[in-house]
Amino acid sequence: MQISIYPIAIVNNNRKAIEDDNWGSIISTIELAENINESSLKGINEFSHLEIVFYFDKVADDNIQFEARYPRNNKEYPKVGIFAQRGKNRPNKLGVTIVELLEINNKKLIVKGLDAIDGTPIIDIKPVMKEFLPKGEVKQPNWSTSLMDRYWIS
Repeated sequence: MQISIYPIAIVNNNRKAIEDDNWGSIISTIELAENINESSLKGINEFSHLEIVFYFDKVADDNIQFEARYPRNNKEYPKVGIFAQRGKNRPNKLGVTIVELLEINNKKLIVKGLDAIDGTPIIDIKPVMKEFLPKGEVKQPNWSTSLMDRYWIS
């Protein structure tokens, strides 16, 4: 089976280096590709949040993780599989983040809280709807809460 996926937009922001923390105050511009019509954004301004699917294009193929590992290589955390964490070294290099939509300017979306560096290709943009959020309480292990302590700090 062959799958063809093409970027629909690109990220512009001031984060040039791959870093794990302090994404909370990052303001990014998501600019649609030339071949994507501006009308594809019609009505998106009625949503407060968007789900952004992006491609970790700076991750080298030889860094991809297929087995269990320590999150952030921290041996204080338990060894868990790549699908039990949100690290960038994923088999298909896909990232997903919910962001706050601040503004729309023609073919540009201004968003807050996108944890993707400058130049990152955007694969898809979806509005966040309450009906797609978890129905019950979200459960997660203590190590993941500890890992995320500084992630969204400004």
